[in-house]
Amino acid sequence: MNTDHADPDHLAELRAALQVDDAGESALGWAGVYAFEAEHGIVLPEPYRSFVAEITDGSFSGPPDFGLVGLAEMPEDWGDSRPVRDLSATFPLTRAWLWEEDPRPYAEIQPLLDPVFDHGSIVLGTDGCGMYWHLVVTGPHRGHIWNISGEGAVPFGREFGHTTGTSGFLGWVRHWAAGEPWFDAA
Repeated sequence: MNTDHADPDHLAELRAALQVDDAGESALGWAGVYAFEAEHGIVLPEPYRSFVAEITDGSFSGPPDFGLVGLAEMPEDWGDSRPVRDLSATFPLTRAWLWEEDPRPYAEIQPLLDPVFDHGSIVLGTDGCGMYWHLVVTGPHRGHIWNISGEGAVPFGREFGHTTGTSGFLGWVRHWAAGEPWFDAA
């Protein structure tokens, strides 16, 4: 997974999968991407970075179920009383964590949850019911997609054992475009 350079063929594949044919009118533009990155102290991983700059900044038709939100937006069901998000802080996980099944007392688990939701990732959208898809922008999982819900956090990609899809933004969109269920590993 190359998170530093966008392959033009991959960008064309993303454009086709999301059926974007507005010649970049719905894109954020490079100035907008650079401003967002400077404001948050990050560099977005490719091909997502070029996707929002050149193709589209959000999509009603695309993944997840309620569409791909714009770069600086949050899903409607995110809530207003959440902590301030710190995209430059390192995303805290490197493996799946189902805190609903964690034997530790909730008082010990609760302080660890806000960073999972709010550090080092951008929210791509929601499947509803508090299930959010995040693109990690900092730390060892930079470029990976994670599903984070009230029950736990799971990375997307066949190497993690929960799906047959390929890791990263392109693999996530490919999986969705093929009509595959998110968690389809046997």
